[in-house]
Formats: sequence, C-alpha cells, structure tokens
Amino acid sequence: MSTLLFVGGLGGWEILLIVAIILIFFGAKKIPELARGLGTGIREFKDATTEVKKEIEKEEEKSSHQSTKSASTTESATLSSTPPVDSQVEEVNAEEEERKSE
Repeated sequence: MSTLLFVGGLGGWEILLIVAIILIFFGAKKIPELARGLGTGIREFKDATTEVKKEIEKEEEKSSHQSTKSASTTESATLSSTPPVDSQVEEVNAEEEERKSE
C-alpha cells in the first residue's frame, strides 16, 4: 500500500517526465533488454524459493518418518529385552534357595 501512496502523490505529467527521462537515458533498445533481464531474475528467484521449500518439506517428511520408525523400534526393543514376569520370579526363587542352602 505504501507504493500506492508513493505513486498516488505523482501526477500524470510527473510520470510522463520520468518515463521520458528513462527513455532518453537508456534508449528505446535497452529497455526491453532490461525488462527481460529483470523478468529472468524474478523467475530464477521464484524457482530457487520453490526448490528450497521442496527441500525443506522433504527433510521434514524424512525426519518425521525416521522419528516414527525409531520410536517403534525402541518400543519393540524394550519389549523384547524385558523377560517375562514368570521367569523373573523363578530367578528370584532360585537365588533365595541358594542363599538358604548356604
């Protein structure tokens, strides 16, 4: 909106004068070349930002997939490494019997 305020302060004659000065300064042949260069620069900038966004999304997807996978792996490893309760009771009973026999 601030750019509109800037242009809003200029009248028709002021804009015409600025355009005339630009034509004189750059020449009629240079203006299309400058516009093409500006367009190419803007296109490259948009392509780069799109590419960066895609890379960020890939990394987020990859990290969320890995964190989900590692959480399930950790959970299954914890469950598989824990012996059943019955065997723990039997081990404790065997240790108590050894102490009593000594």
